[in-house]
Amino acid sequence: ATLPDLPGEAPAARQPLAAASPEPTIPPQHPATPLAARLAKDHGVDLSHVPASGERIRRQDVENYLAEQVVQPAAAPVATRAAATPAARRLARENQIDIESVSGSGPHGRIQAADVTAALKSQPEGQTTTISGRPAQVVPLAGMRRTIAERMTASFHDIPHIALTIETDATALEAAQKRLSQLAEKDGAGKVTLTALLVKIIAWALERNPYINASLIDGQIYLWQDINIGVATAIPEGLIVPVLHQANHKSIREITMALQDLTSRARAGRLTLTDVQHGTFTISNLGMFGIRQFRAVINPPESAILAVGTVVRKPVVINDQDEVAVRPVINITLSADHRVVDGVVAARFLADLVQGIETPVSLMY
Repeated sequence: ATLPDLPGEAPAARQPLAAASPEPTIPPQHPATPLAARLAKDHGVDLSHVPASGERIRRQDVENYLAEQVVQPAAAPVATRAAATPAARRLARENQIDIESVSGSGPHGRIQAADVTAALKSQPEGQTTTISGRPAQVVPLAGMRRTIAERMTASFHDIPHIALTIETDATALEAAQKRLSQLAEKDGAGKVTLTALLVKIIAWALERNPYINASLIDGQIYLWQDINIGVATAIPEGLIVPVLHQANHKSIREITMALQDLTSRARAGRLTLTDVQHGTFTISNLGMFGIRQFRAVINPPESAILAVGTVVRKPVVINDQDEVAVRPVINITLSADHRVVDGVVAARFLADLVQGIETPVSLMY
């Protein structure tokens, strides 16, 4: 997840030029914020080429410039340097691949991120070695897996996690899914999944609980006005979180189609920067693997993440007369940043979530 530029950021400090620099850099026409300067440095971007949306170059300006480089062909390769998109160079660098050895499939032979991914897949998965008399295959911790490891380590180290679990009756949710799937298939939108319904219900609950849809950045809590829900998606290279932007303003049909599109493009390696940035809350659903309950690690800089288990049919007490019936139930666990979210706030969010799951018509009230 990317961090937004913060209000009141000071322009990046200007460094004095060396007395006899053989290749002096041209300063940008506009000063840059520290976050924009750092992002530009990480991606090798010359800030003098980045258009500013205001008096200063902000992080969003750099991200927009990078996104344009992904979809626009390069003007011409410089010297003997291979023509490649910034995303391809970053992927090659993270996986220790010589970019010059990759064949490009883009315009004029320009190397795309997909070309680097294909080169990765063509390499042997790892060497076989023996340690203490035990044979093992050695797989380098690199690329996306290394990035995931670093982010999760930082999240667990820096964020005080609290976790609350609640069980909810999914009878009404399953009935709604069945009916909506019939309508969607007639309309050509495909089957409505439980994840799609949960996205809609969670967006409704986040509107009622703004501290769950928040971030702690540089000592300040940002209660985001947009509700952008990320859905953790497994791909061969690891885990990626495509984002449904403004999910609270989308219909079930729109959410269903957006999820289908994002999932297919994620597995094909065709997501853009816009598809994965500015998430405010994340869902991790492992129900399809039979996992009943688990605790997910928060995706920084978000303040919470929801872990969804599988639907299990079990006997439950259904009324005050202690009558018992077999019902489909789901365990959901909310992990929250205790610096931003108190236990009572997290409990209220889960209570609203249960109301939305057990009584979907609540969303229409």
